[in-house]
Amino acid sequence: MAPPSDGQVPATVTALRRPPVRQSVLVRSDQRHTFDTFVDTIGIWWPVTPFSAGKDQVRDVTFERRQGGRVFETWQDGTEADWGEVLVWEPPARFIITWNLAAAVTEVELAFTALGPALTRVAVEHRGWEQLTDEELARDCALEGGYLGGSYSVGWARILSLFAATLGEPE
Repeated sequence: MAPPSDGQVPATVTALRRPPVRQSVLVRSDQRHTFDTFVDTIGIWWPVTPFSAGKDQVRDVTFERRQGGRVFETWQDGTEADWGEVLVWEPPARFIITWNLAAAVTEVELAFTALGPALTRVAVEHRGWEQLTDEELARDCALEGGYLGGSYSVGWARILSLFAATLGEPE
């Protein structure tokens, strides 16, 4: 490859020090139904133990369906704990929320891609890890090991698997 015409040497490509966590699952459901089920019934299928602030105290999880809306859990005693705020709202294709359950605010994107009339790929990308220290990354997760130990990847795989089970996994 020839050097740039301005005489500058091209920058080298370096790997992300803290790459996003990515997981996906296929479900036997159309895109709209998959999106709506994820958002509208999150309080039913989401494994609040261990993936919430209140664990077994959680009575419900609410997802406000709009940009600027809240995602939060409500405990048996009425306490509310924020999970995040809806930054991007594009039903039935995707949404992006802040994730307030880490030591620093990170970002979670869920994308719903139609692969057929009754087949949808649900993909999560959890990013923004550069805002956490190495110490926070090592301990911060519902599962042992934190981000550095791969626990977020395992956790999102488990969450998506439980969601898929509510809709029926593809054959």
